[in-house]
Amino acid sequence: EIYRTDPTKPSSVTMPSFEPCRAKMEKEGIAQSAISAFESTFNSLVSGNTGIIPESTIAPAPELVRTDTISAAPDASLLASTVVLKLNGGLGTGMGLDKAKSLLEVKNGDTFLDLTAKQVVCMREEFGQSVKFMLMNSFSTSDDTLEFFRTKYPGLAAEEGLEMLQNKVPKLDATTLEPATCASDPSNEWCPPGHGDLYAALIGSGRLSALLAAGYKYMFVSNSDNLGATLDLKILTHFATTDASFMMECCERTENDKKGGHLAVRKSDKHLILRESAMCADEDEPAFQDITKHRFFNTNNLWIRLDKLQEIVDKFGGFIPLPMIKNNKTVDPKNDSSQKVVQLETAMGAAIECFDGASAVVVPRTRFAPVKKCNDLLLLRSDAYVITEDFRPVLNPACGGVAPVISLDSKKYKLVGALEEATSEGVPSLVDCKRLTVKGKVRMGRSTRFVGNVSIVNKSDEAKYVSGKIEDADLDVSGYAGLGALKPTLVKSAPIEGQKPGTSGLRKKTKEFMSKNYLNNFVQSVFDAVIAGGTNVSEGTLVVGGDGRYYNNEAIQTIVKIGVANGVRRFWIGEGGLLSTPAVSATIRERGPAWQKAFGAFILTASHNPGGPEEDFGIKYNTQNGGPAQEYLMQATYANTTSIKGYKMCTDFPEIDITKVGSTTVASDDGSSSVVVEVIPATQSHVALLKTIFDFDAIKALLDRDDFTMVYDSMHGVNGPFAKSVFVDELDQPESVLTNHIPKDDFNGAHADPNLTYAKELVATMGLDRKGNKISTAGPIPSFGAAADGDGDRNMILGSQFFVTPSDSLAVIVAQANCIPFFKTQGGLKAVARSMPTSGAVDLVAKDLNLDFFETPTGWKFFGNLMDSKAIFKGKDYTPFICGEESFGTGSDHVREKDGIWAVLAWLNILAANNTDASKPLVTVEDIVRKHWSKYGRNYYCRWDFEGMDKAGATAMMDKMRADAAANTGRTVGSFTIATADDFKYVDPVDGSVAQKQGIRFLMADGSRIIFRLSGTAGSGATVRMYIEQYETDKLDLPVAAALEELTRIALGLCDIKTFCGTETPTVIT
Repeated sequence: EIYRTDPTKPSSVTMPSFEPCRAKMEKEGIAQSAISAFESTFNSLVSGNTGIIPESTIAPAPELVRTDTISAAPDASLLASTVVLKLNGGLGTGMGLDKAKSLLEVKNGDTFLDLTAKQVVCMREEFGQSVKFMLMNSFSTSDDTLEFFRTKYPGLAAEEGLEMLQNKVPKLDATTLEPATCASDPSNEWCPPGHGDLYAALIGSGRLSALLAAGYKYMFVSNSDNLGATLDLKILTHFATTDASFMMECCERTENDKKGGHLAVRKSDKHLILRESAMCADEDEPAFQDITKHRFFNTNNLWIRLDKLQEIVDKFGGFIPLPMIKNNKTVDPKNDSSQKVVQLETAMGAAIECFDGASAVVVPRTRFAPVKKCNDLLLLRSDAYVITEDFRPVLNPACGGVAPVISLDSKKYKLVGALEEATSEGVPSLVDCKRLTVKGKVRMGRSTRFVGNVSIVNKSDEAKYVSGKIEDADLDVSGYAGLGALKPTLVKSAPIEGQKPGTSGLRKKTKEFMSKNYLNNFVQSVFDAVIAGGTNVSEGTLVVGGDGRYYNNEAIQTIVKIGVANGVRRFWIGEGGLLSTPAVSATIRERGPAWQKAFGAFILTASHNPGGPEEDFGIKYNTQNGGPAQEYLMQATYANTTSIKGYKMCTDFPEIDITKVGSTTVASDDGSSSVVVEVIPATQSHVALLKTIFDFDAIKALLDRDDFTMVYDSMHGVNGPFAKSVFVDELDQPESVLTNHIPKDDFNGAHADPNLTYAKELVATMGLDRKGNKISTAGPIPSFGAAADGDGDRNMILGSQFFVTPSDSLAVIVAQANCIPFFKTQGGLKAVARSMPTSGAVDLVAKDLNLDFFETPTGWKFFGNLMDSKAIFKGKDYTPFICGEESFGTGSDHVREKDGIWAVLAWLNILAANNTDASKPLVTVEDIVRKHWSKYGRNYYCRWDFEGMDKAGATAMMDKMRADAAANTGRTVGSFTIATADDFKYVDPVDGSVAQKQGIRFLMADGSRIIFRLSGTAGSGATVRMYIEQYETDKLDLPVAAALEELTRIALGLCDIKTFCGTETPTVIT
């Protein structure tokens, strides 16, 4: 319904007050221009005006200029004063989308935004000018859109003023007309964005004033889903030379358009206006639908004189008055029984009546190709459309100028997800089709070719497949064969609390994962997020494997069955269900052939957490670069877990024997599809990659020395087979160099965490106690010791009675990186990075070697962004690259995860390079570290872990330190002065994303540091981590505890953990 204010109509009743709406909008920080505009539409609503435009008050629009007849020479100089703006506020909820509609894949892997960005770049190249480009995003689309541009088009993302954010207006209670409420999801209290807000957003954001001040005069506006609407220099020149204040692009109405609005002339003032169907009286309906009388409709491609817009805004006191559109809805669009509300909207094209001197032109249909329904999307994706050199979709010339008419079952194919399922085997050929009508569920593929007039009916509940050439046919496919074992079933479910993934995925108690629907809900939520993010899971391969902990193999079978139901057609599963975390990354990045390349992976691990039926289980998703899923993907996954109603599963898909290498193919009954599950050698890709990185011959020569011995403790985790493959099979060492290398589902009842506390057996063998102090041993002490954690991504390095801290280990590897072929042959390291809590030892090396250096939050994904700066983000190349964390994680750009066995081989390669002459005494691990200290100084460092703390108490402790940061800055504590107390914030130099609340820091004036973090990797309870660091250049031989005694005492006082958590005794000291 559409209403318009009629100031001449008397008010006989007390109208609802606008003040509650004003208060709500002001509290939200919405611009005054938007509040004034909404007040105008609100007053229209409560005044009761109908907004009917009688046929007698209008005349048909006159003959309009057709752009294909414009003869004026295009004037490229106008481009310097022109801005192109795409309206990108819509979510496409009508098509079942919950993200920016423009992120929907259109053709050949490109989304609407891909093609828009490429059009902009092409336009700039063609005209030789950097034509200004803007997006009007909404609060619903901003994050997704900006993340997309940062990732794929960082040059555009970095431009000043790319985004203008739409305002939002409240939904109104249908009874009281006060702002509606929605306790379950407050975001539902706001209307979906309407494009009529363009003007208020330009005004309220200050962009209109800024554009005018910068010399911009003309703006071209179009919808982001209309890829035919590009900046046409001929039309721009016509707009400028005719001195129009506003110009609308129209198309001629056809029978398909007769129920939509039309252009007309208001007799009273000769203004061009738009009359929508809701503005038409019943008795005028025949005239409204007469396409010979009212010939033109609005394409929503608009040209605006910005200076004239400013004049209108000034005239009306800060806004532009537009007719109002009223929609009756429910406050929760997904719940028809929720509160009834009124949504008020405006249309930007209606502004044509506000501009004196407005005009309109007729453009060809090629400039109007919006996607509103799945019919449109199928047609655009098919061969009936082609992409031009300037990235416009145009009708294939082979269609003879007439597009096929597509009519998909509106009940079955209302949502994009249904179309994706129907075309999971590919998009059919429509270039020779005149009309396609589909009733019921029908599947088709790239081998399907529709010719002429085709009608297909399926009365059965299961989708049926059609293939081959189908010409001028009426088919009833109800009795066709179905998918058989590949038939997906939708299993009803409901949200389960607590499925928000942390920095390393989702970790909970094993029994919780084994409870009804827990794993299934999360896996489905990941698939929904990945598919919505643009990944075609039917192409490429899904990798699945884990660290072998309890429930690993059962979970793999579940993931396969859900994966098949969601369209996955190929799986690589590690033999025995085993794949270390770095091996998964290596498999994604290295395993081929190219047409089978992995698009992602599920890793079943809780890392170093204990395993077993009473302990922890975990799952994480890695993407096609081999690294952990980006934050936006995990946020989308979590959002899906909170609203899930069911999961897809192929319940009849057979169990796969994952105990032996081999391939299993399961075909559908109708022959339309097949799934290949390949059990691969777990160590193959990773070990092959390691062999290209290190000098295995030199390492073998070191290992073969009589005065060198080693022991590698895999702690009964997944690393065992990898250690055996490298050291026994490749380096020809006796299996006795390996301990605890048989994976067990409970890690033999131990805690597979490679540190001085939990790697008790190795630490004692190396002649140390849990605090790193030397102890007596019964037998000879090996020259070199190492340990791995449950999933093989962490490492601990030991020399004979000597512990190398992870921070020192990172610094030494960086300092001696040229000993390793991977770095030396590429010209040496370019950059290094460490997590914020890691000691500053590597900083000193980076400065000495003039390397780019980064301090990041904890989480390997931050390192991954730096590694992919050039390859994915088109930024600076920081590779070769080494990075590390104090939590025993070290790695390089060979994969996108930390890599325990990589660090072990790095140390052995460094030792080999320092021991090339076997006749000389062995240069030991301790020798190398002490030599490093003598050059760079020593960063005394330790970490105290308080595991299993009460989460509420630990959170309150962190909040208290955060609140006291300003008061603590400048304070003297003991012999130290706190130069800065803060909460670490990181602005990613690659994609511009911001990570806040990453740890409380006390930075002392002398360079010492105290840091507190809550770990996100624990399966239960909270882990408080306290980091203490003091730098020395002279006192290099103090016991760590003695060197840090005063700082430790100060740290305990600053956090007051005894009060908040009831203890000052850590469970682990590193």
